[in-house]
Amino acid sequence: MELNRRTVIAGAAAAGIAATTLGAGSAEAASGGRKPVKELFGKLADGTKVYRWSLENGGTRLRVLNWGGVVQGLEIPDRKGHYANVSLGFDNIDDYVAKTPYFGALIGRYGNRIAKGQFTLDGKSYQLSVNDGDNSLHGGKQGFDKHIWDVEPFTKGSDVGLHLHYTSVDGEMGYPGTLKAKVTYTLTKHGDWRIDYEATTDKATVVNLTSHVYWNLGGEGTGTIEDHELSIAAGRYTPTDPGLIPTGELAKVAGTPFDFRKTKTIGRDIRAGHVQQVQAKGYDHNWVLDKGITAKPEHVATLRDPRSGRTLKIATDQPGLQFYSGNFLDGTLTGTGGHTYRQGDALCLETQHFPDAPNHPNFPSTVLRPGQTYRTSTIHTFGC
Repeated sequence: MELNRRTVIAGAAAAGIAATTLGAGSAEAASGGRKPVKELFGKLADGTKVYRWSLENGGTRLRVLNWGGVVQGLEIPDRKGHYANVSLGFDNIDDYVAKTPYFGALIGRYGNRIAKGQFTLDGKSYQLSVNDGDNSLHGGKQGFDKHIWDVEPFTKGSDVGLHLHYTSVDGEMGYPGTLKAKVTYTLTKHGDWRIDYEATTDKATVVNLTSHVYWNLGGEGTGTIEDHELSIAAGRYTPTDPGLIPTGELAKVAGTPFDFRKTKTIGRDIRAGHVQQVQAKGYDHNWVLDKGITAKPEHVATLRDPRSGRTLKIATDQPGLQFYSGNFLDGTLTGTGGHTYRQGDALCLETQHFPDAPNHPNFPSTVLRPGQTYRTSTIHTFGC
């Protein structure tokens, strides 16, 4: 039987249960939003300071770096009121710079892959930075995740949050147009984490922003997510070639391991031997959401850890959801809790437009033109 999350949080506050990672008392977190707190996290090789911002509201605790807009920690309670950090990350900036597989990062200018780093727009061909075999992944070698963002904290009514700003100049990583991006992280009074993305350009370009948090609702470093239960409201997905580039087909999930329309454990079919799973080493695909593009975020996926009772519900206005089952975690990375991360120790659920959309006219367009504003929102609702 699942308990009301606010009841659990209030109980935790009354019992004085302490935070395991963020270091703040539960009573303070449960009492409402707290003004974001800034502290030095480290320095880059050139001496640039990297700061960490800590936010609390509605029983959710969030830590964010100005380097890459990285979510360095996110804590929520389980059914007994015990807090755990449910996102993978590092405890130092050097590992983020040298080793990170996009832990918690803001992704841009284009999330996911573009085949051979090439596309044509308005009759002109562009060559992007290539960093994933022959392809461009998550914006190239120096994507938005590898830059310092300007951060502006705010409190608005019962909400607390951060406005993050970054300007990508014309030609950066091969993309046309100077793109001004603004991303807002908000913690609501109910503990929801909302992300609002905005961008404008002075030349026609392509844009696809997303967040790359690695989730383990049992707590980072606690082991496999194969016993997590997942549902995705999608009757189709985009199969890929061996380079994980979409073939252009919108294939039905029915009768395949990709059918998550009814809740099932991630591990149930992950070793089913489907050719798509074999070449991806698990799940690393875009699900075509049944709702399509919508004016407001709509619920599209639910993740639950049966051991802790923690749940994550995702709502978005985007047409796609990339589910990645942590296939390339290999035990060489040590996280914030001192544990090594191995294959399948976390998963990503990235709200997005489709991978390689600039090269597939049948996919929803990712073109942004001068005078237009790119806007999209994703809401993460936590429960127990």
